[in-house]
Amino acid sequence: MRNMILGLQFFADAGTLVNTSVNYANAYDPSQAQSFSPPDTLSPEMKTFYDTALLEHARDKLVYAQFAKRQPLPKNHGKNVEWRKFNTFKKATQLVEGVIPTGQKMGLVTITGSIDQFGTYTSISDRLELRGYDPIIMVATEEMGASGARTQEELIRDALFAGTNVLYCDKIAAANGAATKVSKQSDLVDNASYSCRMTDSMVLKMRTIMRKNKAPTINGWYVAVIHPSVEEDLRRCQGWREAHMYAQPEEIYKDEIGELHGIRFISSENAPVFKAAPLHAAGRTLLINYQSGYTGAITSVAFDGGTVANDALKDHYISINGVVAKVTGNTANSISFASTNFGSIADNTVIYPADFGADDVAAYATYVFGADSFGIIDPEAGGMEMIVKSREQAGGPLNQFSTVGYKFESNGATILYEERLLRVMSTSSYSDTDEAN
Repeated sequence: MRNMILGLQFFADAGTLVNTSVNYANAYDPSQAQSFSPPDTLSPEMKTFYDTALLEHARDKLVYAQFAKRQPLPKNHGKNVEWRKFNTFKKATQLVEGVIPTGQKMGLVTITGSIDQFGTYTSISDRLELRGYDPIIMVATEEMGASGARTQEELIRDALFAGTNVLYCDKIAAANGAATKVSKQSDLVDNASYSCRMTDSMVLKMRTIMRKNKAPTINGWYVAVIHPSVEEDLRRCQGWREAHMYAQPEEIYKDEIGELHGIRFISSENAPVFKAAPLHAAGRTLLINYQSGYTGAITSVAFDGGTVANDALKDHYISINGVVAKVTGNTANSISFASTNFGSIADNTVIYPADFGADDVAAYATYVFGADSFGIIDPEAGGMEMIVKSREQAGGPLNQFSTVGYKFESNGATILYEERLLRVMSTSSYSDTDEAN
């Protein structure tokens, strides 16, 4: 047998092209590393890793989609889908012997939803990527996941606000607990004397409305999504039960917090918070400008404290001393409305915007769902996709930045049964500090 002397160079060829997550490396000469070249700009393993990270971070934030009726949309089938719903038949009538009764007509309603494309990205400089302490691409991926989830949630949330089945929380007197019915969102109030917060009584009304509308339950329950600010008021209600007291862990919905009167509640920071637009560009409020003040029923007030264009406030609501009026017109220094008694108004009394809640308080929308109350579209190959471009691809002539972003096709959220979706408008103990979202 001949003796063989092998040098390390014998194996050199095996290491001249090493696949890594960032480039093609030369194990023996780092200066010979090669950048990924199209179409291999990101290794399949790394793309899968980033896509997974993006989707997992997004799923952690999704709440509304849990309760939708999903409609698939195959590729090459356009941007629209149809949901078909049939009419409800009337109850049977007594038969007359030997007489054939008149049959009932069968009705079909078609509801259409459509999808659009959404996306965003961020640019990361070469110095930040190379010198920063944090794994910046991964950080960007997680934040993009949160952004994507928030976008999807708000698309559903805003589509559901168009529903016409609305309940306004009663105005409760702080002195004696007396309740007064509220019929529009501008009359929602929350101050030292009155509030329109979520109460035990309102939850009972919510359930009663759903039952009267014959809204089918979701696995034996109705489900509501509320804002954390409303959650605090709800937890004070008598009879409140934490989620673990009535359901096994695997049966609890994402972000479910508890149950009251047969309605299971989900808490989401993306639940709608509304606040009226400012009365002028430099501030939210105006001031009464009348030295003698006003008393009794009036049809206009003079103001100062901000620049307002003629009729810029028309058809909006204002509140003075907690009393709301709809503006019929305005000049640069006066506001007109139907005859209204605001009580005694002193000079420099604050005039608040009141399109959502009197005296500029925040108002909250809680959605209560029955089964199949709304639908969303599942577009084939249109889900959320992570897109990472290297410095060599996106960074210009000097490879100065890379980009991280995502895109997806929207879910086309569409109300299918108005009577199965109830929107409950309330204030909360945070109405004076929360901002619109």
